[in-house]
Amino acid sequence: MPSLKLPTIQNWSCQNCSRCCRQHLIEITPEERKRILDQNWTPADGVPADRPLIVEFGPPWNRRYRLGHQADGACVFLDERGLCRIHARFGEAAKPLPCRLYPYAFHPSGKAVAVSLRFSCPAAVRNHGRPVAEQTEELRSLAAEVVPPNINRLPAPRISPRERLDWRDFLRFVDALDRTLADSASITVKLLRALFWIRLVEAARFDKVRGERLEEFLQLVTRAAQTQVTADTLPTDQPTGTGRTQFRMLVAQYARKDTPVDVEAGWRGRWRLFRAALRFARGKGDVPPLQDIFVPVPFESVEQPFGGLPEKADEIFTRYFRVKVQAIHFCGPAYYDLPLVEGFYSLVLIYPAILWLARWLAAGAGRTRLETDDVVRAITTADHYHAYSPAFGRGTFRRRVRILARLGDIEKLCVWYSR
Repeated sequence: MPSLKLPTIQNWSCQNCSRCCRQHLIEITPEERKRILDQNWTPADGVPADRPLIVEFGPPWNRRYRLGHQADGACVFLDERGLCRIHARFGEAAKPLPCRLYPYAFHPSGKAVAVSLRFSCPAAVRNHGRPVAEQTEELRSLAAEVVPPNINRLPAPRISPRERLDWRDFLRFVDALDRTLADSASITVKLLRALFWIRLVEAARFDKVRGERLEEFLQLVTRAAQTQVTADTLPTDQPTGTGRTQFRMLVAQYARKDTPVDVEAGWRGRWRLFRAALRFARGKGDVPPLQDIFVPVPFESVEQPFGGLPEKADEIFTRYFRVKVQAIHFCGPAYYDLPLVEGFYSLVLIYPAILWLARWLAAGAGRTRLETDDVVRAITTADHYHAYSPAFGRGTFRRRVRILARLGDIEKLCVWYSR
């Protein structure tokens, strides 16, 4: 088992909020299916009599299984207190692996395995619980169940479509990104500094730039970013019209809710999403609520200044991006096999998307200023899909990211929605 690289800046312990039990589709193995069926659950145990405990899906040649759900989308084993019936009756070890693993994720990192967290969990966003650095033994036990034995043989992610380096040099880029994000500047400035030198990397060739020469290159471009990108030099013009349309379509994907109940809505659900997508593309009238936490508000109300980031938001965003970068949770096998440059563009775009969703929440509550809770709820909503929705790895989404990068709108969007 390779060593683990832990996000030592992060804390986490389950707070029993049951959000994950109401949001995620839990796929289980045939062995887990048999174990659950052998537990002999009956309505007398509190499970609903009119809902299947396990649902079979997929084509006949590749049958798969997932836990059933209640009428409101919650897991069929979630009780009225928001606790897991399997856990309560048989202990944590009896739960399916995805339930025990969440919110942790394990990604290749050369000779080590990097540990990441999914910030769809509110406790991760708020940094509640034990330091991750104190959970090494538990994480090694989980890693032993999910990490393939040949993980350290995987090649490093590409830097750009035409550039691939070995792991040692690839990790130099990761460390440089983390150093940029660890600076004391505001999160908006730090993201734009990272974008500044990532754009230089995109245009560079590294055939003969390896090892110490590569480290010197990264030191030069990161220092240039510090001097060229400051709070006084941020772009003040609004994003282009094309960019804003593309960005609203991107936000619409983050604002969806794809629980089993939504998936089973059939053509009615797909028609509702299609109509919502058209309204997001036009950007006129009221924003169509795509899940219960949102209410209709005029698109124009989201575009007005909201007085900057609320208290604690800068720390939350900095920790969020540093955890994703340190764990390589934005490119390579952990993110649709995208190169580092393209994956980082996509990662940065979640920042204005989260702020757009936070503004929507604030406007829906009749406020014109963001509160920390707006940001927390927006992060848990958006990060639900980060690296876990097939739509974000498809050509349509990738073209959208490339268009925004080519127009120079990623930087403008970050500033526009942080004001």
